[in-house]
Amino acid sequence: METPFPPFEPNGPDDSARGPRLREIPFRLVFPNLITILAICAGLTGIRLAFENRYELAVAMVLLAAFLDGIDGRVARLMKATSKFGAQMDSLADIVNFGVAPALVVYVFALDQARSLGWIAALIYAIAAGLRLARFNVMAERENKASWQSEYFVGVPAPAGAMLVLLPVYLGFLGLATDRTFAYLSSIYTVAIAFLLISRLPVWSGKSEGNRLRRDLVLPMMLGVVLYVALLMSYTWEVMVFTVAAYLVSLPFGARRWRRKYGTLTIEEPGVGDDDIGRHI
Repeated sequence: METPFPPFEPNGPDDSARGPRLREIPFRLVFPNLITILAICAGLTGIRLAFENRYELAVAMVLLAAFLDGIDGRVARLMKATSKFGAQMDSLADIVNFGVAPALVVYVFALDQARSLGWIAALIYAIAAGLRLARFNVMAERENKASWQSEYFVGVPAPAGAMLVLLPVYLGFLGLATDRTFAYLSSIYTVAIAFLLISRLPVWSGKSEGNRLRRDLVLPMMLGVVLYVALLMSYTWEVMVFTVAAYLVSLPFGARRWRRKYGTLTIEEPGVGDDDIGRHI
């Protein structure tokens, strides 16, 4: 049916007023974003399961969210599907999966018995994770990056922080009594992990291209990975406790290596200066 009063266009139809035309988007550009969305769904589902007292599934979902959140960027680079939209989605997923979800799961499982102190500890961790991620994003946007950024993190990275902060939950699964004393100790531990996130401690990343593995160690390393995964599937919480302990023990060795190379115990190069805060908040 024709419009009774057609629009007045003396110079002909104006296509610009119709907005941008829709065009088909290759699936490879969408696939990494789908992984990010699945990661957010897993993290939020972990929170729900924790409030339903289904703690083992809750922790599994949080760890799955951390895994998915860790691979979406790599998948995007492999598929040549990186985009600004995907980067923003990934940042939003990071704060949910590495900050909010672990904090709420550990709070519901253990910290709530410490009352307000437990909630404060959970808040401190979640905020520290947000600050850690903001600092990482600011440093990643710099045009001139320092050479050490390919080899070291400034502070414990957020994915590792999510794994570390869940230690009280792992210990509870192994039969440790989750009484009020345990809640207070867990609160102190949670705050300590929060400070490791925002610290200037040099943490070895293992991403440097100069790190090469000797040919005779390739097969033993592959067998070691298979053994670790097999033990993780059979003795999940024991292996997670061991992994957390091994990671924490490795931190002083990374700082020692940095000191031998650069002469300081912490990374003195400013990660977020006044100008960065003014531009990015």
